[in-house]
Amino acid sequence: MMTIAVFGEYIDPVEIHYFTTLEQVAEELNIKLVYYDRLVKLLLPAYPEAHNFEQFSSLDFNPDFLVTLGGDGTILSAVRIVGDRGIPILGINLGRLGFMAKVEKSITRQALIQLINGDHTYEKRSLLQLDTDDHLFDPFPFALNDMTIVKRDTSSMIVIHISIDGEFLNSYWADGVIIATPTGSTGYNLSCGGPILIPTASNFIITPIAPHNLNVRPLVLHDDSVIEITAEGRTENFLCTLDSRYEMITAETKLKLTKAPFQIKMVNLSEITFLSTMRNKLMWGRDSRNFK
Repeated sequence: MMTIAVFGEYIDPVEIHYFTTLEQVAEELNIKLVYYDRLVKLLLPAYPEAHNFEQFSSLDFNPDFLVTLGGDGTILSAVRIVGDRGIPILGINLGRLGFMAKVEKSITRQALIQLINGDHTYEKRSLLQLDTDDHLFDPFPFALNDMTIVKRDTSSMIVIHISIDGEFLNSYWADGVIIATPTGSTGYNLSCGGPILIPTASNFIITPIAPHNLNVRPLVLHDDSVIEITAEGRTENFLCTLDSRYEMITAETKLKLTKAPFQIKMVNLSEITFLSTMRNKLMWGRDSRNFK
């Protein structure tokens, strides 16, 4: 019997009926579903049947897949639970844009059928590893999307000094800097004018946020690079983020970024590819003049 772990952090009451779909399809296909315990607590007020769900708080078992219900942020949280265990992740999009959670909720049934029939492929995604003297973000100092350093409030810009493989690159006078993975290239990096990378590319991206020097542009570098960073400014503290988490740092904090020693395995269903997702989500090739 196939076992699927179901993960989520927030459920809109109008989406409750998708759990009925999950349960029905699981019963039809002889799939065992095990639900994240915090998700069950969220479900109970509107869906009392959830008290019968088998639950988990940590992945101390080996499911065949982990299915996330939410948006891309839900997948980022699920990554911390999966860690380096290599459990394939499939994202069902209950959010808005959804570049990683590519499976639309309307085809939940079809998605589970494709999983059990083996009608899918796997795509390995690289992560960033952050090392600091004070062990920020332990016990999981890894990011699937990006690491950023940004000014903490409405104060003046900060200066971020970056070296690559021991050689000085630049001092960025800006509101901050993003170091993104190929997966994170469609996130904050894209909003700040950075390039989109194919998810399996062996690269990282350095993208300044509102740089003072207008000739400073995003830089793509190989992911075997060692990136060292410090920051300074008129304030004592700066904000450092690692995916959806954040910590305060100071000018004394030295950060080192490298490629993580493991990858995350994402599930790709047939006909839902990265390129088709880009076309659909970003509406490439759609001219409003054709729809008058």
